[in-house]
Amino acid sequence: MAGGVAHSAVQDAFCASTSCVISVVYDQSGRGNDLTPAPPGGAASGAGSNGFDLPADAAAAPVTLDGRKVYGVFIAPGMGYRNDNANGIATADEAEGMYAIFDGTHYNDRCCFDYGNAETNNDDNGNGHMEAIYFGNNTASGTGLGDGPWIMADLENGLFSGRNPAENAVESVGFRFVTAVVKGMPNRWAVRGGDAQGGGLKTYYSGVRPDKGGYNPMSKEGAIVLGIGGDNSNGAQGTFYEGCMTRGYPTDRTENRVQGEIVGARYAA
Repeated sequence: MAGGVAHSAVQDAFCASTSCVISVVYDQSGRGNDLTPAPPGGAASGAGSNGFDLPADAAAAPVTLDGRKVYGVFIAPGMGYRNDNANGIATADEAEGMYAIFDGTHYNDRCCFDYGNAETNNDDNGNGHMEAIYFGNNTASGTGLGDGPWIMADLENGLFSGRNPAENAVESVGFRFVTAVVKGMPNRWAVRGGDAQGGGLKTYYSGVRPDKGGYNPMSKEGAIVLGIGGDNSNGAQGTFYEGCMTRGYPTDRTENRVQGEIVGARYAA
């Protein structure tokens, strides 16, 4: 509903005697950056038509928001969404920020449950060609503390929680609803996170870009991915409830205010 919570009763009525999938994740910014099932990429093809990834079950992730039932995007392995022709997304070394709300209990150790900025040709184009939020407990190219899951930055060819994959600056997250934040600007980036049901955001890392070659300056391309890696690595799982990407480097104060609005919206299982 305009200016409010989604009117899920319409979906429930439409899908009552059948099953429904999410064919489009609609952009609410006015820029038309809608997401549709991802095309095949360098890492994998999907099981859908023409090798595209499968769409998510529209009824698989019910929750309540301010007491009203709504649905998230439940990504299983082989599912994912993408827009390779996005409008207004940061490119090259331009500053950007992003946040997302995830289900903190739905994840795995496969690559890669991401939301954010990726390659426009569905291939791995090298270090620094992505800047996206990763959520899960993959340990192949960087980890956090403990057993996970972790909020990390997928910067292509590496999941980062600090200046390098061995820094392990991010704590394991145990919240049912997770607020995850990644932001970057020339030779600076940060990862933050918190409980979407209460409290503030914690800064896990804020500092210079990774010391490995290719990440400073960045070479971001401006596509948007959800639930997959930049080359359509689609073995991960997770649930996405909401998110936003901005041009410019948001201040911690701005993100803290957003977190306050999220908590006030009263996510509940």
